[in-house]
Amino acid sequence: MYGPQPRPPVRFSEGVHRLHWATGPLRAFIILIIYFVLLGFPLLLTRTDSGAALVLSPEVLGRFLVVSVPMAAIAVAAGLWGWLGTRFWITGDDLVVETGMLRKRKRQVPLSRIQAIDLVRPLVTRAFSLAEVRVELAGGEKSEIVLRYLGKNAAHQLRAELLALAAGLPSHTPEAPERPLWRVGFGTLLGSLLFRLPVIGTAILFVLSLVFLVAYAELGMLAVAIPALLGLIRAVMAPLVMYANFTVATSPDGVRLRYGLLETRMQTVPPGRVQAVSIVEPSLWRATGWARLEVTVAGYAGERQALSSVLLPAAPRHVALHLVSQVFPGTNVDAVALLPSSSKGVSLDKADGAGTDDVVFVSRHGWPCRRTDVIAHARAQSVRLTSNVFQRMLGLATVHVDAPPGPVQVSAADRDLGEARAIVESTARRAQAARRAGGDPGRWAAR
Repeated sequence: MYGPQPRPPVRFSEGVHRLHWATGPLRAFIILIIYFVLLGFPLLLTRTDSGAALVLSPEVLGRFLVVSVPMAAIAVAAGLWGWLGTRFWITGDDLVVETGMLRKRKRQVPLSRIQAIDLVRPLVTRAFSLAEVRVELAGGEKSEIVLRYLGKNAAHQLRAELLALAAGLPSHTPEAPERPLWRVGFGTLLGSLLFRLPVIGTAILFVLSLVFLVAYAELGMLAVAIPALLGLIRAVMAPLVMYANFTVATSPDGVRLRYGLLETRMQTVPPGRVQAVSIVEPSLWRATGWARLEVTVAGYAGERQALSSVLLPAAPRHVALHLVSQVFPGTNVDAVALLPSSSKGVSLDKADGAGTDDVVFVSRHGWPCRRTDVIAHARAQSVRLTSNVFQRMLGLATVHVDAPPGPVQVSAADRDLGEARAIVESTARRAQAARRAGGDPGRWAAR
């Protein structure tokens, strides 16, 4: 047989591996960009009578080269040093990452602790067909493992092998097929971001401040217009760029999300890792029957939790409910009977009701934005009862079903004290039974 033979696929469960060779030059390039912005460009400026000016005289260019050539050598050395000093491999059921040249630092983590695997492709790396692999682990703020960068195909292969081993399958198991569930169109996403009371109110405030600014030449209105504009950018433009081209699919190895305009992200959440879900229905959305899904996933913390808290930015409510049933199998949120809170309630966040079945605990609250919080009994970490000074005067209490820290915190406010105690006892029993029946969420395919 003539012609070049196809290269065999990389098996990350065999041998020791390095990052992509382009990682070194890319790191050096980033260092040089930072140097040029902070120090290199100012070296090209010359002070004149009219201020600083760009004058490329031999003296200025010489000064620039004297500083820049050593900096370029340092940047190249730093990039090469970082690339040579990073190695990783899979041994048994553990992922091992070793960093450092003179002083080596080895980190070994069980694959059973994997909470999610993200493939992130910033705009610059997409031009070089590179991807960043982020392995989210249970354990808090600094528990993630970041492999920056691998080739795009190699990153997908590593993700597939890690998911297979974490599920208890052989490493060579092919990637599980997926079933597309929903795609959020650009117009739908933009409309959902604009069609909210806070955004509409801020837009009106911004327009009125501009009218006053132009009509009365009142520069003080900039103190209103600029914060309003920044608020609109944060509430509309930032999510629009972040969640553009959002698609969600289900597969045996978990929920797969793909989204992003400038920085694309592929997120895979294995089964049993979603801790709690909130169905969010702003008042203007309810007329059209749309909802948003927010989620708490163990392992994400801080900024990572905020960036990964949306499971579905906008979709018909029945699609959101179907996705909840995929995340918590056997769940029908609308079939759970919700008992209303006490009429003596004092909560500012209007408590509508709470209820439970054998799988989940559900609470509904909020006005004008209604939230339905759902947590599986198997995911509940604790159940507790609290009562503030006003509730104690009225014989009321709030029941909290605690999940790991995140955007979704489940509670049933303003329950009669006797009822609240009964909810705590019954929910604790259900949680204990669910954990015994469900077992460890790791190695789920081997059970």
